[in-house]
Amino acid sequence: MAIAFELDELNNTDLEAKLREAKEELFNLRFQAATGQLENNGRLRTVKKDIARIYTVVRERELGIRTAPGATAEEA
Repeated sequence: MAIAFELDELNNTDLEAKLREAKEELFNLRFQAATGQLENNGRLRTVKKDIARIYTVVRERELGIRTAPGATAEEA
């Protein structure tokens, strides 16, 4: 589970990679749920929330609310 302050430490490239992994996992979980193979339904909810957290960090960086690691406030 990704926590917001852990996501703050990642640069934009790492955030994109983490988002891609989470979306892929969500796809696989949905596929398992559709075929009746999913054992842990709570994992679906957790992955969705992780994706939302990543999108929140990305958007806050765009708005200048958060800064990427190594970036100065002027670059944001």
